[in-house]
Amino acid sequence: MVKFVIAGRADCPYYAKTELLADYLQKNLPDFRIHKITQRPEVWEDWLKDVCEKNKWSHKNSPIIWRELLDRGGKGLLLGGYNEFLEHAQLYYDVTSSMTTELMMVIAQENLGAHIEKEQEEEALKTCINPLQVWITSASAPACYNLIPILTSGEVFGMHTEISITLFDNKQAEEYLKSLVVETQNLASPVLRSVSICTKVEEAFCQAHVIVVLDESTDKEVSTLEDCLRSRVPLCRLYGYLIEKNAHESVRVIVGGKTFVNLKTVLLMRFAPRIAHNIIAVALGVEGEAKAILARKLKTAPSYIKDVIIWDNISGNNYVDLRKTRVYRYESAIWGPLRYSRPLLNLIFDSEWVKREFVATLKNLTATGRQFGGILAAHSIATTLKYWYHGSPPGEIVSLGILSEGQFGIPKGIIFSMPVKFENGTWVVLTDLKDIEISEQIMTRMTSDLIQEKLVALGDKIHFQPYQSEHEDPVPDEEKNLVMSDAADFLNRIPQTTFEKPQSLEFLNGFEGKTVES
Repeated sequence: MVKFVIAGRADCPYYAKTELLADYLQKNLPDFRIHKITQRPEVWEDWLKDVCEKNKWSHKNSPIIWRELLDRGGKGLLLGGYNEFLEHAQLYYDVTSSMTTELMMVIAQENLGAHIEKEQEEEALKTCINPLQVWITSASAPACYNLIPILTSGEVFGMHTEISITLFDNKQAEEYLKSLVVETQNLASPVLRSVSICTKVEEAFCQAHVIVVLDESTDKEVSTLEDCLRSRVPLCRLYGYLIEKNAHESVRVIVGGKTFVNLKTVLLMRFAPRIAHNIIAVALGVEGEAKAILARKLKTAPSYIKDVIIWDNISGNNYVDLRKTRVYRYESAIWGPLRYSRPLLNLIFDSEWVKREFVATLKNLTATGRQFGGILAAHSIATTLKYWYHGSPPGEIVSLGILSEGQFGIPKGIIFSMPVKFENGTWVVLTDLKDIEISEQIMTRMTSDLIQEKLVALGDKIHFQPYQSEHEDPVPDEEKNLVMSDAADFLNRIPQTTFEKPQSLEFLNGFEGKTVES
């Protein structure tokens, strides 16, 4: 078996003549094989120099032809250029070429065009297989440690989607992040292309396709709820600016955690208006807590309970709607196939338990953040991302914090948790659900705190005043199972240590890079 490699400048007429002669020989000789290499004119000389230095050859023109000795491991034996190949063909195979100069020039231009087209196709193919760039903020938080194994399992984005993870945090967390990188690499995940860290603020979110915003690390104390609310603004302003500046145009931002999730989401939308339509808040954590409490009462598995709706403030006052909730695989006198379910409220006969103990337990968990650790936060974020990319289970109701456009009578412009379904890479609000109407009085109570949080944070209101009705109207019968987890003492959900109100974004001490003035 004889194999020749023919390499040349894409627009070289002598390469064109050599190529056609080699094609003829390969077609007519069973043991003659060729491999062609073309290079753009501007890179040809550097490429040729590298090849000659590597093989210790001396050749300066286009084309260059060498013979690969297959019986010696593919070692290359230089033949020469155009003239040497024609002599070889005539001497060994009694074949020559009579191609005119004019035809050589035409084919040379065709070769150049074909080479450019091939390069463009290869670049397009590379964009298709580039890894998904996933950025995680506050990467030293426990939620990140638990989130990474889920993301690298292939269950979130799919086993055919490679990902690159960047851990973003301040300089003080760098040593911890380095150890986290090593642990992540040790997973040897087939979907993980790379994992890296970033502590330079100006480089944050570079070409990010997915950004996970976790609870920020805090190290300074505040004494009032108002200061705590206002302290969220500078970081969200910075993130919004960097996302607009550095992230991919189709970036998806998901906000998770247990402190002021709705507020941080609406602030990010304000400071990153170009991608506001792709920013959401995770509500599945609260939904999971509610399902677990109900499952313990019914002595069943939380996964068997579906369609719990979380309304309102994800990390503050929220309302759990059980009017559509169903239980599957429930062991009782009535049994059915796996798809058979029963309304939850038909199985819990102790209505006082629902009104009192269930409300008190969930209120305590939501108001204080207890039991909402790294595992629950990570799982909630990962599941929401999975639904966003691949769709939620058919027929199931999912709770999601999104910007209100007036659905269900909710005021526009606030982030509100409401029932949705995910499909085709986006979500659809389930406004067609029957029997989930909410009275004006309860809607006012639900939205009052969210509106005030936003106004206080942006400086449009000085003091936060928890909602207080002059008189409590009776709850309508259809809303008696809209469970109110009402945390009147908002200071209970302020972290013990948090940021003071900063005058500029210099409060991001520990981040390397430039300071962005507020």
